Amino acid sequence: MKLNTLTRKKFRVRNKLKKVASNLRYRLSISRSSKNISAQIIDDVKNITLVSATSNEKSLKLENKNKSDLSSIVAERIAKKAKEKNINKIYFDRGIYKYHGRVKIFAETLRKNGMEF
Repeated sequence: MKLNTLTRKKFRVRNKLKKVASNLRYRLSISRSSKNISAQIIDDVKNITLVSATSNEKSLKLENKNKSDLSSIVAERIAKKAKEKNINKIYFDRGIYKYHGRVKIFAETLRKNGMEF
């Protein structure tokens, strides 16, 4: 089966993470569109999502924010939810996106809020 370029990029990043992954850390997967950003913390051993946050919620839709502000707000929310579940160490799965722009702002905000990766 021939895979397209985006699928190959996603598998390349994800498989590198899974090779070095341990059971002590969870994977934070990020996805973004032209207007929104969402993230979820996934336990790959049990194949379940532990925590998720998105900029597509009603409370954020009412506010008129730009995209980089939305990414930092979503990062703060997911860090807060993760701390409630005692999750401090994660693997950052950037997927097909470069570590640049909104993805970089998201990661830096997570680090400021106490997440280690």
